[in-house]
Amino acid sequence: MDTKLTGIPETMLIPLWARAAETGGAAPLVRDEKAVEMLSRIDYDFSKFRSARFSQLGVAVRTMLLDRAVRTFLDEHPGACVINLGAGLDTRHARIGGANVLWYELDLPEALDVRRRFFAENGRYRFLAKSVFDISWFDDVDTEGRETLLIAEGLFMYFEERELKPLFARIAERFSGGRMLVEVQGPGIVGKSRRHDSLSRLHNAPEFKWGTSDSRDLTRWSPSIELAEEWRFFDHRLDRAGMLGLLMRLPFMRKKYEPRIVLLRFK
Repeated sequence: MDTKLTGIPETMLIPLWARAAETGGAAPLVRDEKAVEMLSRIDYDFSKFRSARFSQLGVAVRTMLLDRAVRTFLDEHPGACVINLGAGLDTRHARIGGANVLWYELDLPEALDVRRRFFAENGRYRFLAKSVFDISWFDDVDTEGRETLLIAEGLFMYFEERELKPLFARIAERFSGGRMLVEVQGPGIVGKSRRHDSLSRLHNAPEFKWGTSDSRDLTRWSPSIELAEEWRFFDHRLDRAGMLGLLMRLPFMRKKYEPRIVLLRFK
């Protein structure tokens, strides 16, 4: 399958590659056989990412952390509604979605065009071809009175805080009582995509525009947002990252660069 993606949509190929590579490794943090299959069917030069060891580990860790958090939520709420923002080629629904879960995949039309080659919609699995900032998608979601979980993985670091603040406030209002899992990057990445070990290999790499060392910053964007929990990437398998892994153990480096998975609760 030929794919002609650039900018932010092209970035969805990196985590696909990373999960497939993790699946084929020794003692993988996650196993994603669907990613392996998809990778074999996409006409793209994935070999450019082979030396991106830190990115590959980062995707494996974030997938593991998000999978755990989503499973916990679904164990507590078996018939929940999940809304995956900036879904890309994520395979979480196929791996842990569950028969009773109502699941939405939201992304730009060109990204969903690729997704449709591998996944088919049905009554409980639906696609929304819109930007996350086009909040008309609020009207396209019917949670059917279910407990709601939103997921934002590998998404918000590409946008400025001035864009994110009003979006988060509106999401918190629309999905009152719900929760959201958000990947949050450290502030040291801002403006540094050209030095990134995988993004720098893209034809037209988007820039990192937002990051924070304090997850509580998100609660200041709306009185309806509460910080429930967070899980830090650098607590997991830095031994696989070589010299860079040693550097990232230093407190000031963690504060500047460490990504987290943050669980928000909407009052």
